[in-house]
Amino acid sequence: MSNLPLADLEAFAAVAEQRSFRRAAALRAVSPSSLSEAVRRLEARLDTRLLNRTTRSVTPTDAGRRLLERVAPMLGEISTALDQVRGSGEGPAGRLRLNVPTYVAREILPPIVTEFLTHYPAITMEIEASDTFIDVFAQCFDAGIRYDESLERDMIAVPVGPRQERFATVAAPSYLEARGVPQHPRDLIHHACIRHRFASGRTAQWEFERDGELVRISPDGPLVANTTEMELKAALGGLGIVTSFERIFRPHLESGALVEILAGWQQPFSGPFLYYPSRRHMPAPLRAFVDFIKAQHA
Repeated sequence: MSNLPLADLEAFAAVAEQRSFRRAAALRAVSPSSLSEAVRRLEARLDTRLLNRTTRSVTPTDAGRRLLERVAPMLGEISTALDQVRGSGEGPAGRLRLNVPTYVAREILPPIVTEFLTHYPAITMEIEASDTFIDVFAQCFDAGIRYDESLERDMIAVPVGPRQERFATVAAPSYLEARGVPQHPRDLIHHACIRHRFASGRTAQWEFERDGELVRISPDGPLVANTTEMELKAALGGLGIVTSFERIFRPHLESGALVEILAGWQQPFSGPFLYYPSRRHMPAPLRAFVDFIKAQHA
């Protein structure tokens, strides 16, 4: 890399990872044209096309993929080294990139992140909310947040946010008055259910447990959506029954706009965890964030 400008390599890696000049530019707070020019310089210097560009997509060529595989770890090490040097001064500084579920980004992280960044003004946090399971480290994130059943066993995991959560199954009083109140999870087969579809295309199965009896159902209904906001509003409008994190429904349960059903069938489970691969060579911003959330649970 001694003969290649580091900034151009960083620009190429950002575009190749994001598969988009626009998204990479937004993450780096620069213009798409500056990234495009940096990639053109690098391709001219190597006399090799690194990215295939169309009006709709940007994908690495074979040469681009090979280069990305080699330089991404090196760029990560350089970033870590610089963060550690910056962190040895007045306080930790640099960028912290997290990949988190959309529910966690919306319902749990905002007050935590606000307090953390108030304490560490030299740190910039980038949060990408996604419900698709990816290798967050191959995508150059510093850490991820997931629930216990989705964690790789070789990861270091630190609790973040509430220590327990639970799902709730709810409906509007008007719906229950018209259709009746289910007494057993299997009764849901005969009801209008509002279902959630993940980015992978998979429709979520509903799971219930009580006294050792486990019931999984794939209900039917008039609406399938990929946003909890739409599902919630449909339930409030009396369209049908919906299930999700109880925290989402709590204000509407307290107001009476929604009513919980089958409550005895919804068992609590562990809250989310921040996870990362190693304590060695941790970027200073990540170390500061880990220490911060540990202190919250002390």
